[in-house]
Amino acid sequence: MARKTKAEALLTRQQIIDAAREVFHKHGVARSSLEQVASTAGLTRGAVYWHFKDKAELFRAMREDVFEPMDQRLDAHLLTSRYADPLDAIEAALNELFVSLDECPVMRQILEIMVLRCEYADEFADVQPEMERPGQEFLERLETAYKKASVTRTLRSELDPFAVALDTWAFVGGLLHILLARNFDKEITSQVRAMIAAHMSLRRHSGA
Repeated sequence: MARKTKAEALLTRQQIIDAAREVFHKHGVARSSLEQVASTAGLTRGAVYWHFKDKAELFRAMREDVFEPMDQRLDAHLLTSRYADPLDAIEAALNELFVSLDECPVMRQILEIMVLRCEYADEFADVQPEMERPGQEFLERLETAYKKASVTRTLRSELDPFAVALDTWAFVGGLLHILLARNFDKEITSQVRAMIAAHMSLRRHSGA
């Protein structure tokens, strides 16, 4: 059989990732197998193992396929200097996150798999720290933004940047769990922007 070109190999790899997302979402990660993924992708088991050594590696690739671009979109707000008020940057980043999730079924599906359909045990025990790392990095970026707001005096003077970053981090996580559990019910999603605005208003200096 002729050796695959790089483009063909990348296409096959993406087929496997897409199939894994469907299988993991339908059956749960623990009850899924690479054989099921291969069948869904229309490939042989060997083709799957050529790209991924095990289910944990495939799971990581599935997550990175969506969340690396998402991180870049959030950083475009959090790490930019275009906002005079760092609190505006945080609010924009939070809105970007939830708008993206509302508009992107694939991202929602992967979040559901990670949060609701995966047990981080056995072969996935080493995966959990990796899954927690992006959240920890998001917390650190929030703290940096709140520190900037403290310097610019748009953050209320009595508030500690780390404490409010932790509170925002918990707010985002809690809201995500509710939305996932309610399948992004429009009654709730229609209120997300107002909820974020209310959350941020509690941090703003009265003169901001």
